[in-house]
Amino acid sequence: MPLLFGPRNTFDVGCTVDVRNTFDSLHAYVELDGDVAIEPGDEVIVHGKPVEVPYGEHQVFRRQATVRRAGAIERLWTRMTGDFEFMELCEFSFSEEAAL
Repeated sequence: MPLLFGPRNTFDVGCTVDVRNTFDSLHAYVELDGDVAIEPGDEVIVHGKPVEVPYGEHQVFRRQATVRRAGAIERLWTRMTGDFEFMELCEFSFSEEAAL
């Protein structure tokens, strides 16, 4: 959508991918090299073959990543609509039981 939101600033950076697949934790974290701050609307694409970590293991990988900065309009739109998208992740439950 570069025509609608304007050209995007894009750059490559090294990163560390930390993946844990254990009973206590299932996570994948990406830490970019240097002092790169990711803001609303920015995209990070990690390159390389898919990571598969067997159950019970923790592995760390080095990869290259491409960061695509959001334009001003896209950043504003992401900030305005982000709260609504977050609410879709929330699960609410109401019960008639009285609290003890």
